[in-house]
Amino acid sequence: MPIIFQSPGTDLFHSGAQILVNPVNTRGVMGAGLARQFKRHYPGMFAAYRDRCRAGLVQIGAIDVHVIQDGLPSRVIIANFPTKEHWRHASQLQWIELGLVALRQMIIESHARSIAVPPLGCGLGGLDWDEVSSRIVQSMIPVAEIGIDVLLYPPAAP
Repeated sequence: MPIIFQSPGTDLFHSGAQILVNPVNTRGVMGAGLARQFKRHYPGMFAAYRDRCRAGLVQIGAIDVHVIQDGLPSRVIIANFPTKEHWRHASQLQWIELGLVALRQMIIESHARSIAVPPLGCGLGGLDWDEVSSRIVQSMIPVAEIGIDVLLYPPAAP
């Protein structure tokens, strides 16, 4: 299956992907950007994420997984992907790289057929989309090669 670049401004929440990647910080705050939209769509996930952050369980380089049972047998997996430590600070490219290793493993273990990946760290995190997208593509090639659809969302047009 291919890595499919979506059009800027396309809604990740309507992608139909089984895994939705949510760029987060490790402090338990989803006050802006895409994370805030995830908080509105999945308030139960937010509460669990906040509690896990307070317990020190959400870390750079690890994926915080939440399974949302929408109905039988439908489910959505939220992959909270830490792109920064504190919400006020910038993201770091090396943190994206570390997280992508964990994300790739999580995707394979989940047996999901599709994943929607936003521009990790490129919005409020301040990273360059060209640098980030090349790393996402490189990391997701093995995932696509085993038949998993990878939907890649660029930053929204200004």
